[in-house]
Amino acid sequence: MALEYSENMRLARETLLNIKRAILMLQEWNEGVESADEWLSSTSGMQKLAGNAMMVEVIGEEVRKVEKRLGAEFLNQRPEIPWREVMGMRNHIAHGYFDINELYVFSVIKNDLAPLLEAIDYLVSAIDTMMIEKEVDDHCE
Repeated sequence: MALEYSENMRLARETLLNIKRAILMLQEWNEGVESADEWLSSTSGMQKLAGNAMMVEVIGEEVRKVEKRLGAEFLNQRPEIPWREVMGMRNHIAHGYFDINELYVFSVIKNDLAPLLEAIDYLVSAIDTMMIEKEVDDHCE
């Protein structure tokens, strides 16, 4: 059981770092983008919108994996993040096909990624602390 717990923490930490990489990519890709219309004005812009939507989908899927491994109470250490909505966006993009709202994707990228990144960094640190405490407890037994 202790091995499973440690493995779940390790895998959740990796998953959180994947989320962080996706956030940083989205921020970099969209640094100079001022409106969703920029994506709609060209073929390359539409490709960028598709890539952005895919990364938002990945973030939602990865959050779901963290919740599965460590539980909703772990994510709720950062209650300011609407975790259900993050996971729901994944479902909407994955199953919405041509019904992706570029204004919503733009808003998420411009307004929601910075606080999400801060929460992800916090949760990685929380796992690090939990793993250290587990090592100390195991050593003392």
